[in-house]
Amino acid sequence: MTDANAGAPWPTAITYEPSANTLHIAFDSGEHFDLPAEYLRVESPSAEVQGHNPSEKKIVPGRSKVGIMNIEPVGNYAVKLVFDDLHDTGIYSWRYLHELGKEYAARWEKYVAELAKRGLSRDP
Repeated sequence: MTDANAGAPWPTAITYEPSANTLHIAFDSGEHFDLPAEYLRVESPSAEVQGHNPSEKKIVPGRSKVGIMNIEPVGNYAVKLVFDDLHDTGIYSWRYLHELGKEYAARWEKYVAELAKRGLSRDP
């Protein structure tokens, strides 16, 4: 079994700012990211969102106001985020959180474009 985080930067701080619905995460590489709860929710690593292959990925609309109710450690390799829309099945490895931070602009642009293409809204 391989370590899903092998070679990935390690988090040094994870905090959540409820007033901004933003998760702040810093890594030992010196990088730090401010990730909106909405972004984390629509990019959840759960099978419910990602499916079992890339062609099955779901576009999740109506989450502009979503917040994070709880951040639960999963071993020493990840966290489970519990959102206030009750989604709680995604396990966010350190590697995946780092990837989400690095790829935020491109992933967000693609998500917003896909919503528009389908006539969907970020608003609840």
